[in-house]
Amino acid sequence: MLASSPRYSVDYSGADPASILAGDDVLAVFGFGADAPHHDDPRYLRVALEPFGEPRLEVWRGSAPVACGRDGDLVWAEDGALQFGAMEIDEPPGVNVNDGIGAAAETIYARMTQFTRERGYPHLLRIWNYLDGITVGQGDAERYRVFCVGRAAGLGDFDPAQLPAATAIGKVSQAGATQRLQVYWLASRTPGTPLENPRQVSAYRYPRQYGPQPPSFARAMLPPAGSAMPLLLSGTAAIVGHESRHIDSVDTQLDETLANFDSLIAAARAQRPSLPARFGPGARLKVYVRDSEEVPAVMAALDARLPGIDRIVVQAAVCRRELRVEIDGVHDL
Repeated sequence: MLASSPRYSVDYSGADPASILAGDDVLAVFGFGADAPHHDDPRYLRVALEPFGEPRLEVWRGSAPVACGRDGDLVWAEDGALQFGAMEIDEPPGVNVNDGIGAAAETIYARMTQFTRERGYPHLLRIWNYLDGITVGQGDAERYRVFCVGRAAGLGDFDPAQLPAATAIGKVSQAGATQRLQVYWLASRTPGTPLENPRQVSAYRYPRQYGPQPPSFARAMLPPAGSAMPLLLSGTAAIVGHESRHIDSVDTQLDETLANFDSLIAAARAQRPSLPARFGPGARLKVYVRDSEEVPAVMAALDARLPGIDRIVVQAAVCRRELRVEIDGVHDL
């Protein structure tokens, strides 16, 4: 099954999973939080991040017809040009309390890279990583730092200049619950173009103070040439250079985050001038807020700064303790 060129769109829907999954162009559907509906279709994934406001599903559409299936603990869907895939595994026990996240990351990333290559979708465009207790631990034993080591090991000999866009977010887990790592991705038969933000040091070039292995992701991904796809935006927060800013104010952190998006979109427009200079009707955003009591302020600020922009807001921990909000999404006409 070969599609002439990649097609991909993201939308948010209040419909039930069954009615959405009946569409033959649906690559994936995501439900958020403990009350998200269940469905056994491989294209449906429940994400353990609690939403605020009216619950909605995130829907990815590609080109019809879409084929899907399971391969052990990996689920997948493909349309001949793009592949959705996902894995979720328990962290294995380790010598130290945080060893398991590194082992789980290495396992999933090694399996993901092998699977995408074997299926003919070797170009990773976008990855989401959701893990428990992302900032638990001190120094190099912090779980996010251990995750970064495992991720890099699983990727193997991967050219840093070709890294995909990505998000890594902490789930708000219950005490005593089994720790699980959930990873899902969008891969392509043809490569996109990774983008960096002129206001930020590339994550894969962060200095040693952030851990033994810099994070393995690009700030955004321009879709393959000739595709009908949006700009894919990585998780973005109030980081300038490599330093966190405005640690005492979620409102000012939000402003800095939006300034980073302005800079990133300008970099994208230098290569794709048809992209709008600002978020508009074609944008879909996912907003991760660390503290639930700050959600009303964040939502009000977004209403004022980005009126009419469709979004989902969830409670989640960002990969640095001092960061209160992070946003990812897509940007298009």
